[in-house]
Amino acid sequence: SAENLANGNYFSGLSCLDPSCKLYLLEDELTQITIDHSLVQEMIRIGELTKENARNHPDKNIITRAVGAGKDINVDFFEFHITKESVLLMCSDGLSNMVDDGQIAALLKSSRMPEKAGKKLIEAANRNGGKDNIAVIVINSDSGEV
Repeated sequence: SAENLANGNYFSGLSCLDPSCKLYLLEDELTQITIDHSLVQEMIRIGELTKENARNHPDKNIITRAVGAGKDINVDFFEFHITKESVLLMCSDGLSNMVDDGQIAALLKSSRMPEKAGKKLIEAANRNGGKDNIAVIVINSDSGEV
């Protein structure tokens, strides 16, 4: 609830079942909460690739987990602490592939109004090429506004 968010309580959330959906937490810096289930993310995890090189890797769209690929569905579950200053961002890879984390953080910090911040993020992704669908949800924990 918005009241729980504003009181600095823990936030619990399920991962998106769409591998292109990401959840970020902005406090002092931007942190990705969700885990990418992709070949490139696995290469980053084991040290074969840097995050910077992953942005343009030819295999970045190969996923390692998908709904319907098997009998069972594995769902990630995350719990993390938020404060009154926290900002949550849920977005598609249409944003995260076109705008780097530093620019996302700067744009989120530039406006405490979620709608305005969301529009700035979409404009930045389009300015950088807008190669995919761009979906953005911004939540400011101090106001509970979305």
